[in-house]
Amino acid sequence: MAAKDPAKNTSQLVTLAEEDRVKEILVNTVLNLWEAVNNLTRLRPSKKESFRVTIFGSARVPKDSWVFNEVKRLARTLSEMGCDVVTGGGPGLMQAANEGAAEAGAGGRSHSMGVRVDLPFEQDVNPFVEQAFEHRTFFTRLHQFVIMSDAFVVVPGGVGTALEMFMIWQLLQVRHIDDRTPLILIGKMYADLVEWARGHMLNPQYPLANQEDMNIPQCLNTAEEAIAVIRKHYSAWQKEQGRRTTSAPCSRAAVRKKR
Repeated sequence: MAAKDPAKNTSQLVTLAEEDRVKEILVNTVLNLWEAVNNLTRLRPSKKESFRVTIFGSARVPKDSWVFNEVKRLARTLSEMGCDVVTGGGPGLMQAANEGAAEAGAGGRSHSMGVRVDLPFEQDVNPFVEQAFEHRTFFTRLHQFVIMSDAFVVVPGGVGTALEMFMIWQLLQVRHIDDRTPLILIGKMYADLVEWARGHMLNPQYPLANQEDMNIPQCLNTAEEAIAVIRKHYSAWQKEQGRRTTSAPCSRAAVRKKR
């Protein structure tokens, strides 16, 4: 083995006084970290344990609102079906969803989960979250929502909810999320929003989107309609998981036979 040249190793060192080279190293290191994360998130289990529905919604809606009770009922029904319910883990409609899921999932068949972000005005996860994940940035939090969810339901919310909804819409548009994943928007505010998008983004003089893009979100009026859509997707998911389960022993037998 050839001896290492000490002079060559020394020439690769960078002092903190060399600002341009320091910045270059930092930028390249961050980019490499992102690449590592991207590679890790390509990994998926061969069989998922549960069907997870993420519910995005406002943190400001009070408990005595009819919307709070409707979201609670929606989540309870999804949990009774066997779906895990995922929220941002905060108050308002997030708590409504976690509360409904926790009530129905008391037997252990499904779970109430929260994906939190550090905010100065929301200190604690709501008391109905059974499993909490903590993030320091919205970027990593949104990424976790994407990789852990099989369906998305958007209920009334403000700027943060709109951000989450548009991100999922865009990822479905470019197929970074399986295009079979439902994006369900409940309420007139979202029907109006999608209609606004149609009017401005499908302008024939300079189209900014395709007609198919406008069909990605499913605008519904009631929780019952959303439940029916989720039930259909959940049933298809169960059949797919069943096929994977039955095919696995055959694959192992084939391996043993080759040996």
